[in-house]
Amino acid sequence: MADQIRRVDYFYVEVPDKPGEGARVLAGLKESGVDLLNFTAFPGVGGKTQIDLVPQDAEALTRAADKAGLKLSARKQALFVQGQNRAGAAADVLRKLAEAKVNVRAANGCAGQGGFGLILWVAPSDLTAAAKALGA
Repeated sequence: MADQIRRVDYFYVEVPDKPGEGARVLAGLKESGVDLLNFTAFPGVGGKTQIDLVPQDAEALTRAADKAGLKLSARKQALFVQGQNRAGAAADVLRKLAEAKVNVRAANGCAGQGGFGLILWVAPSDLTAAAKALGA
């Protein structure tokens, strides 16, 4: 089975870097039935944590965030790769991008139950080239 590659919208929210903030954000989205493809949280600046949210439905996320009082960033795009898990799956994807001279600014992946998922952040100016290199 070939990997499935698609462009996805994502947003981020900044929250205080303290216990319970991630749970608060995700609980608010859960209450509104938001289905996330991925989320990634990491330390930001000034005592903040940045949470990147990759929704199945961007409009549902924006409505839920408004309801939960979350200040989302502007809409951005990344690439989302899903496929059958195999040794070197992420390496294959990254090799294709390297060969196309596309710099991956950040990546996050996981595998389980026979499949893998990988989200790739590239510069907005590289998004079209990255999608083409991966066959999206």
